[in-house]
Amino acid sequence: MTRIRGSEDCGNSPKNSFVEKIAIALETGQVEAGDFSEGVVWERGQADKVIGRQAVTEALASNHKPEGLTIEHAISHGKTGAASGHVTFANGETRRFCHVLEFTSVKANCLSMIRSYA
Repeated sequence: MTRIRGSEDCGNSPKNSFVEKIAIALETGQVEAGDFSEGVVWERGQADKVIGRQAVTEALASNHKPEGLTIEHAISHGKTGAASGHVTFANGETRRFCHVLEFTSVKANCLSMIRSYA
C-alpha cells in the first residue's frame, strides 16, 4: 500500500480536494472511472496520448505502484486545476510530477483533459 502525504492546499476547498484525489489516482492507479468524462484525453509526454475513459483507466491500472506519494500542491480555479509532488518507488528512485487538469464544468467533479509532466 502506498504511503500518501497530502497537500495543505485542500483545506475547505472541495475543488482542490478533487484535484488531489485525481493526482493520487494518476500516480497510484486507484481510480474511480466516474471521475473521467467518456471522452477524456490524457496527454503523457510529447507523443503519448490516451483517449477515452476505458483507455485511461486501463493505462492507470498498468502503472507501477509507488511506495510513497507526496502531493505538494493541489490547486484549482474555474475549469482548471493542477497538482505537483513526487513519488518514491521500492528501489529508492524518486520521480517528480505535475498534472494539469481541465474539468468538464466549473463544478470541477469530472475531467475532460489531463496533461502530465514527469
